Amino acid sequence: MATPRRHPPHRVPSCARRRAIHERAYALSARRAATDLLVAVMERGRALEDAMAETPSFSALEGRDRAFARALVTAGLRRLGGVNAVLSQFLQRPLPDSAQHARALLHLGATQLLVLGTPAHAAVGETVETANHMREARGFAKLMNAVLRKVAGNGAEILKSLPPGADLPAWLYTRWRATYGEAAPRMAEALLHEAPLDISVKDDAAGWAEKLGGVVTPTGSVRLSDPAPIDTLPGFEDGAWWVQDAAAALPAKLLGDVRGKRVLDLCAAPGGKTLQLAAAGAHVTAVDKSETRLKRLRENLARTNLKADVICADALEFRAEPFDAVLLDAPCTSTGTLRRHPDVAWLRRPTDVRALAELQGPLLAASAKLLKPGAPLVYAVCSLEPEEGPGIVAEALRKGWRREALTNEIPAEFITADGDMRTQPGFWPELGGLDGFYAARLLRT
Repeated sequence: MATPRRHPPHRVPSCARRRAIHERAYALSARRAATDLLVAVMERGRALEDAMAETPSFSALEGRDRAFARALVTAGLRRLGGVNAVLSQFLQRPLPDSAQHARALLHLGATQLLVLGTPAHAAVGETVETANHMREARGFAKLMNAVLRKVAGNGAEILKSLPPGADLPAWLYTRWRATYGEAAPRMAEALLHEAPLDISVKDDAAGWAEKLGGVVTPTGSVRLSDPAPIDTLPGFEDGAWWVQDAAAALPAKLLGDVRGKRVLDLCAAPGGKTLQLAAAGAHVTAVDKSETRLKRLRENLARTNLKADVICADALEFRAEPFDAVLLDAPCTSTGTLRRHPDVAWLRRPTDVRALAELQGPLLAASAKLLKPGAPLVYAVCSLEPEEGPGIVAEALRKGWRREALTNEIPAEFITADGDMRTQPGFWPELGGLDGFYAARLLRT
């Protein structure tokens, strides 16, 4: 009689092995999500914030995997030009246009090596493994393995040797060189670093800086050097403060003392300036044509227990009794915000500058009908492009506006020769930089 065949006992993975398997799966999922996000931005023209809300693979992530995917794609966009320049040295020919996911995944693998400092064995191995699990990239796994190994060996030296501005679209950096001259390389360098978190507080900036482990900037904002998730910080639930870049907080201050005054905030969403004005004692009317963006404004008003009349309307068509002051933060190319939104550099086109300037002029003209005689208007844009700032104001001066030059309302380094405000990403390098804003204070003659 034959001896029964013995089967090896079924081995149940240990807790440590099961944990490693799960962590591996989550790591692959995070890289897949980052790949999907990069494709949404670079191939489909979606803003990163919108892509994160619309991409199922990213929405399915939680905790540190979600944070890793976001950090990876943000770093990939921040250094997109430089990383692509390195990859071009090791690719005999560009990947075909149809290989969108493979191209994005290869770029993110190189980003891990060159920007995030991921060990080569992990960055290469996990990128290749992710490719093998993706139908859209599987055929390029061997190529990725070969290219990324070369990047790991020599890529850092190539990246370091690239000229200033290599991480930006050529058309944009060329414009900055023409406008800002020797300051352009400093601006480009500032964009390579993630922006710190700035908050505006209702009162007691020094006290909140101490509580949150931050510092008070020269303009009165509180800057956090190592922030935790925003909604976990002291004071968030109580509405003691709101997130707002230190430069973005300046235009509202140019209106001076607004206590008891009726102030119109045009193109108001997402609402940081509305909160500022309300906290300063103004009776604020906030107007924006996006109901979706106004939802966030209403939520912040409720959280901070501040009040404003919120109206969904096109600023070009809005009508009301004249106001004591108007703040117009006009739609623009947003090239001053690339520290926080590196995708903007790659979503904009040279033609956008002129197209938006053609909107900004009529918005400023429409604002004249909403001002009391002699009342101030602050025109502001988070753009570094001269056509959207000084160009619009110069045209306004030819059409009946008068400039009221700034004096000591803001630091002297932010005041231009014409008496307007201009901040640049290269300012405050010792504090972590600043967004780029332009603002002018105008009166009707």
